[in-house]
Formats: sequence, C-alpha cells, structure tokens
Amino acid sequence: MAQLYFDDVQEGMSLPVMEKTPTTQTLVRWAGASGDYFELHYDKDFAQSLGFPGPIVHGRLEAAFLSQLLTDWIGDKGELRKLSVQYRGNALPGQALKLSGKVTKKYSEGGENLVECQIWVENPEGKQITPGTAVVALPSKK
Repeated sequence: MAQLYFDDVQEGMSLPVMEKTPTTQTLVRWAGASGDYFELHYDKDFAQSLGFPGPIVHGRLEAAFLSQLLTDWIGDKGELRKLSVQYRGNALPGQALKLSGKVTKKYSEGGENLVECQIWVENPEGKQITPGTAVVALPSKK
C-alpha cells in the first residue's frame, strides 16, 4: 500500500471507494469476534418479528469496515485518531455496500498534520446508512 502524505491531501478530495458484501458467515464471524450475539443478526424469525426482512448486518461491523477504508487509505505511517458513526439504516447480508468519504478539513495542530473526513456506508440504493466523521494524522514529505 502506498503511503499517503499530508502534502498530497486537498480539502474536498474524495477517499477511495471500498466495496464490501458481508454474508451470513461474515456475521457469524463478527459475532464470535465481538461478542455481539443479538438475535437480530442471525435469527430470521426474530428479525422478522421486529419488522425487518431478515437478519441485519451489525452496525459495529459497518464501523469496522469504515476503519479499514481509512487505515488502508492513510498507509502504515498514518494514524486513525477519531472515528464517529451514526446508524441511520440497515444492511442485509448479501448486499453490496459502498464505503467512501471526502476530506473536509486539513490543518496542523500541536505539531501534527491532521485531516478531517466525512465517511459513509451506502446501501445498494445509494442511501447513506452509516454516515460518520474521522480524523487522521498523516506524515509530511518534508
């Protein structure tokens, strides 16, 4: 992975797009890793009793996908400093999710080069179901 430098970032620039298609197996693995065994994420009848078409993807898994988007983008010498998301919709296993974002602010503070971003997960209909914000620290070429 190429290293991203503060010098190369411009406000308004888009982050690369990442696609994820979580499966029911992905949800089982996430439940085991995170300890989140809420029935909404694996029990079809339970999910339907709550008005969902079936099990839904864990929101924290979507946040983890966004973390991966950011850490892949910033490279090994970058650091993810803050991540905040809101859950405004649901994803279903088997749906292709699009993760992306854009740079909203670039500044230096306390000797660090910081970049603020808007980030999001889109469902196949193009609705942002998990919007958020992030701050990353990047090295300078100088």
